Amino acid sequence: MKGVFSAPGDYIHFKSQVPLHKITIGSKQWRYYDFGPKVVPPLICIPGTAGTADVYYKQIMSLSMKGYRVISVDIPRVWSHHEWIQAFEKFLDAVDVHHVHLYGTSLGGFLAQLFAQYRPRRVRSLILSNSFLETQSFSAAMPWSPVLSWTPSFLLKRYVLTGIRDGPHEPFIADAVDFVVSQVETLSRDDLASRLTLTVETTSVGPLLVSDSFITIMDTNDYCAIPQQLKDQIRERYPEARQAYLKTGGDFPFLSRPDEVNLHLQLHLRRVGVEARPDLVPGTPRGDSGGSPSEKNDRREDADDSQKDDIGGGASPSTEDNLPPASESTSSNDLNDQPINTASISSMSLEYLTPFLIAHAVTEKQGNILNVEAIVQLTYSGIINYLSAVVLCREIVHYVEVLSKV
Repeated sequence: MKGVFSAPGDYIHFKSQVPLHKITIGSKQWRYYDFGPKVVPPLICIPGTAGTADVYYKQIMSLSMKGYRVISVDIPRVWSHHEWIQAFEKFLDAVDVHHVHLYGTSLGGFLAQLFAQYRPRRVRSLILSNSFLETQSFSAAMPWSPVLSWTPSFLLKRYVLTGIRDGPHEPFIADAVDFVVSQVETLSRDDLASRLTLTVETTSVGPLLVSDSFITIMDTNDYCAIPQQLKDQIRERYPEARQAYLKTGGDFPFLSRPDEVNLHLQLHLRRVGVEARPDLVPGTPRGDSGGSPSEKNDRREDADDSQKDDIGGGASPSTEDNLPPASESTSSNDLNDQPINTASISSMSLEYLTPFLIAHAVTEKQGNILNVEAIVQLTYSGIINYLSAVVLCREIVHYVEVLSKV
């Protein structure tokens, strides 16, 4: 692991765009992110022992831009599985969510299954990654579990970190490990003690009413802190579940292999009937918005589905009513990092933009032919449409011709 951790640029951008919410329900404090159109049934991400709500920032940014709603939560300080079920149900009531799709990794996957077992009417589907069905093996490996609540913080952190394989790693896996380690440092002693208590309290998942066809098992095939025997039990319990294996990714594929994980999450949501609402995402063009090759291939393969989504009736709700407000901590220095939508660029006076484009056009002039393509490349993709760009370029050509005669 690296000695000094530097936050990734995309994480810094995420923090500037997505507000962190904190609410207290009873005696439990919840820390969570909620981003995406409110009219879409949410995908709720539950982390493992070493994770926080922040570890799913790559899923929040990617899926929300496609029109999905993603809620990522911290596991609150609960000291029993029964207390977890009650606390999580109260949280869903507080955020006005009734039916959910749960994505849980490691301990988060175990807690998601327990909630689906005891609150079957609220859980529509499950995505389980590197998870398990019972805690007996973890309890046997921790004979000192009765004194967890009295154990000093540095010993709890050391115990959690020993479960994370320490190098050598591929660069993308090493970066994921460093990020998770940085999140562990933010957890208090009570946070760590409660999560380890949930891991060692002897309990097993019983039968679920969720159909196997609404369950996706997404595991990594290289290595993982969860023993292979426990992951095999998951597959045996849900034989008809959709299986999505990642060749590599380590313990935290949502950070090390985000494109693949996001693709499988998107396919799962489509398969269980969750329709994205890209029309409610502000500042996003209707056409191709870029992305990874896997995402582009997915868009091509599901072209028919996207056409069906575009067909429908009724007026769309206001975008401002379906997205959370901007973070209050965002300062004026962060404005350069924020995306510019079509409305804001159209309201800008061309007198501020034209001089820069004219100067560029003059420098790109070759003989009597202007490099109009270079001017078009200056316009932001998806911000100024093609016709506006052509009109603007014609005006610039006219200005340059006038200047050349002077």
